[in-house]
Amino acid sequence: MDSALIPKGVKRCPTWQFLAWLSVFGAVLLWGVYAMLLCWFKGLNQTNMNDYYGFALWIWADLAVIALGGGAFFSGLLKYIFGKDELKNIINFAVLLGFICYSSALLILAIDIGQPLRGWFIFWHANVHSMLTEVAFCLSCYFAVLTIEYIPLILENRQLDKVPFFHNLSHNMHETMAIFAATGAFLSFFHQGSLGGVAGVLFGRPFAFREHILIWPYTFFLFTWSAAAFGPCFTLSMTWITEKVTGKKLVKDNVIDLLAKISGWMITSYIIVKIVETLYWATVTAPSKGFDVSHFYTNNGLYGWWILFAELIVGGVVPGLILIIPSLRRNSAARVTAILLGCFGVCLNRWVMVLQVMAVPVMTFDNWALYYPSWQEVATTILPVAYGIILTMISYRYLPIFPQEAELNPLEGAEEVEAEQEATAAEGAAEPATA
Repeated sequence: MDSALIPKGVKRCPTWQFLAWLSVFGAVLLWGVYAMLLCWFKGLNQTNMNDYYGFALWIWADLAVIALGGGAFFSGLLKYIFGKDELKNIINFAVLLGFICYSSALLILAIDIGQPLRGWFIFWHANVHSMLTEVAFCLSCYFAVLTIEYIPLILENRQLDKVPFFHNLSHNMHETMAIFAATGAFLSFFHQGSLGGVAGVLFGRPFAFREHILIWPYTFFLFTWSAAAFGPCFTLSMTWITEKVTGKKLVKDNVIDLLAKISGWMITSYIIVKIVETLYWATVTAPSKGFDVSHFYTNNGLYGWWILFAELIVGGVVPGLILIIPSLRRNSAARVTAILLGCFGVCLNRWVMVLQVMAVPVMTFDNWALYYPSWQEVATTILPVAYGIILTMISYRYLPIFPQEAELNPLEGAEEVEAEQEATAAEGAAEPATA
């Protein structure tokens, strides 16, 4: 029965092996669910959040997965709006990763509010003056868009596709996918920007506060830009990991090269603007508020100057240069290094814009307030990781995630066709004997 659900022309690992790995990550998932239930039933006293840290590990994880999930909206924009048709061979995986990231983000927020049964207050009693309200609306709407984009992939399952209604529905949804891609890009622009804008308007936290363009702080645009730039790095890195785990080539090199090239130029342009913006903040904005820039990096342990270097140079300049230089980009080891450093860079950016913002002392009598999450926070942060791995495993096994897989692994397809032909021949030979 399991083999009948697997896409044609490809092979998958034995069912027992699949279930064994599923149980391993399922155990991690249950650990996270247990911690989540503790937070819901006993309250946020299960965390180490305090008067200094109203935003903590969860919010960093939320912003990080939303940034990494930006590969979905940007890949969809490139494929359906800008006509980069080569990306059709990786867009399914980008949508899956986006679906995982955004559902994880909503799950994290459901844990963070402490009383999930009151989550509907965000929509029914909306604070129209809050950027977080706009974030909640756009996140929810874009998750609905990703769900709509993911449904046709589910309907392409080998057995579901045999049902005429599902086959036609999937085909018709594919025909209108450009509309959803455009809608998703519009929604993503605003919620990515507003997440950055929340930090930029914190005038009581000078490390985060930024000057404005019209009504938006610079961070509004930088968050959107960085998600579009580094999101494809996450798609490429997960593709590489999937290829290593399965031992197969899943996407052709020209597709990888195109997405890596676009990401490289986006990263390079972003990091130039980010460095200029950082210099302006360090020399103009911070001094205007009475702070020397060294004040924000005097904690030589966790928040020394090294973290600024790591974010801008290691996680920005280096991957950008590698991906825009053809000889380096086409070198597998260099490209993998670049995309992993890109993922590291955007996650570090979200870390400093959440945790370092709260850690920096703003009063003369304050000291650095470092944060140590409780095990419940760690477990619930790992929960979406386990969930993402499980959904990726199931989707890869039963759905045509990678359209080029059968073509790139022809021996597998030939073996399966031969086996099916032998089975058909055996059934035909057995019929007269039975009669």
